[in-house]
Amino acid sequence: MGKRLRLFLRRAAAMPLEPLVCADTTTRVSSVLNRDGKQFGKKHMFDTSEETCWNSDQGTHQWVTLDFPRPVKVSQLHIQFQGGFSSRLCTLEGCRAGEELVKISELYPQDNNAMQISFATCGLGGWWGLHTFQVEETVLEKLKITFENSTDFFGRIVVYHLGVLGERL
Repeated sequence: MGKRLRLFLRRAAAMPLEPLVCADTTTRVSSVLNRDGKQFGKKHMFDTSEETCWNSDQGTHQWVTLDFPRPVKVSQLHIQFQGGFSSRLCTLEGCRAGEELVKISELYPQDNNAMQISFATCGLGGWWGLHTFQVEETVLEKLKITFENSTDFFGRIVVYHLGVLGERL
């Protein structure tokens, strides 16, 4: 086992992370392809099925917002796009209840079908073939992810999986 992977596993074991998106989390998206929420709706980002996805309609600056029922500490973001329908730049913004959104981080995902993971800790690089990027660990109640530069000519975004991990406070 490589040194970087051992370091990652040691850090991961020290951080008891749990999925933060739950039934009480309010989710909103910028658009849904053909307004067909049954086939392409936001719920498909969280259903763990490899067969379903959220598919935005065309347009620039697609986004997803998550309103958590109570404060959370976000430590990781997992996202899986469909290659050809990903974002070159994702901006993460967050805030506590009653506050204005503030920029947390900018992420530069790859245009492929692989799971891409952000870590609150740095120095891991791309381990085990996954694309990783750093995100600042943040306490918030609302998270907004803006997909600012789609790889699709029409600006569509396709997300098969979106996971937000951390700690409920």
